[in-house]
Amino acid sequence: MVDFETLEGTEVEFGNNDFIQVARKKAISEDGENVFLSLSRGFFGEDGERVWKKNFSIPDDDEVLDEIIEALKELK
Repeated sequence: MVDFETLEGTEVEFGNNDFIQVARKKAISEDGENVFLSLSRGFFGEDGERVWKKNFSIPDDDEVLDEIIEALKELK
């Protein structure tokens, strides 16, 4: 079993009811811990609760993150 802990994060709201959460998370299991970056897309349900649709994780590595940031900027 793996437990997840959000270390820090922020949400970017867009559209009528959608958001993307950008967070640094930690996966904790019997084998140890692993810190990673997470992009999670979701929307707010009728009751205001977050409903998660998709998730994508990125290694918590400065070099990898810098390359992804540059690639995203080039698409702008």
